[in-house]
Amino acid sequence: MRVIVVGAGPGGLTLANGLRQAGIEVVVYERNQQHGRSQGVSLHLEDQATTALRACLAPEQLDMMSAAVGARRDRVLSLTEQDGALVVSGSQSFENAPHLSANRRPVDRQLLRAVLLSGVSDVVRFGTALTGFEQRSDSTVRARFADGSTDTADLLVGADGIGSVVRRQYLPHVRVLDTGRCTLLGATPLSSLAGTGLPELIGDNPAKVQVTGTTMIVAAVRFTAPPPALRERWQAALRHGGVSEVEDYLMWALPTSAQHRGTDDSSEAVRRHARELTAATHPALRQVVEQARPATLARLSIGSLTATSPWTASNVTLLGDAAHAAPGFGANSAMWDAQRLNELLIEVAGGKQGLLAAIGTYEEAMRGADARPASFPGARPQGRPTGTSA
Repeated sequence: MRVIVVGAGPGGLTLANGLRQAGIEVVVYERNQQHGRSQGVSLHLEDQATTALRACLAPEQLDMMSAAVGARRDRVLSLTEQDGALVVSGSQSFENAPHLSANRRPVDRQLLRAVLLSGVSDVVRFGTALTGFEQRSDSTVRARFADGSTDTADLLVGADGIGSVVRRQYLPHVRVLDTGRCTLLGATPLSSLAGTGLPELIGDNPAKVQVTGTTMIVAAVRFTAPPPALRERWQAALRHGGVSEVEDYLMWALPTSAQHRGTDDSSEAVRRHARELTAATHPALRQVVEQARPATLARLSIGSLTATSPWTASNVTLLGDAAHAAPGFGANSAMWDAQRLNELLIEVAGGKQGLLAAIGTYEEAMRGADARPASFPGARPQGRPTGTSA
């Protein structure tokens, strides 16, 4: 069996690693260059995503992951300003939030990507954009690419995000809707916030700060292993980068309206917009914006997918945001999909069931909100960068 995966995001790469571990031939096509698109700075690994990684990655990759994740997060804080100081005004345990797991760990997106790539780098084709596909009479599927090349496999998996080219051809009635919302994102080294008291105030937990009508989400990412030790041990193994710039940092997000996003998505334009939103807030928040690393600044617009009824299983399927968008859970949801699809494809390769039966089982579980982990609350909007390739 041979599998083509379109999209080198967390879901597509997790699936590719799992197939590689099982001895199934796989190739991944990614339209962007290796560092061509920002999808944010860090993400929470939910229990189900951690399980998926353990099921699909090689032991040495899991060793890298254990060193690359941050401390356990068990609650979300609420911060406000009192007498000129930021203070904790409330706290909610994740154990009391039914749609969240109680064992969340932060991971840097670039490090995660580097770890995932380390197991499949020889089968990832960067800068190769899918333009369409053809389902052939011999039960294979032929993929066509912008450079004029083609590739043929037994299964085509669209793991190419909310703007999926695979989904646009396969399920043309499904539309992406603009919700009118967007978010500014960035990362600020903790070393540049010394004296503000903010990193010490929130510890390892995320916090929602509300000051003078502005909302800002902040969360410190402190790596389990000291950054110098990470670089010394893993720099050679992670040839695709991700470890050279490792340092503890504060991830931050500023929700805003899409009508104010403008057309300039450069790092300086994002910083100017963030300055405007935080101009009347506490000085510590303004310093967070001023000291943010330019390469991490991004503007994400929020889109959603129209509902769709079940479709007939074939040798084309979808994964993650290409099929069901979930804000704040997109990467986790995609990795969960990847694990389930991987397990079923291993059964197909072993002759335990046919391909179409396996895809039908996978898609039924993927579509059913009640069949998904509690951490993934059904189909909801998902952000993607504006002004960049989807």
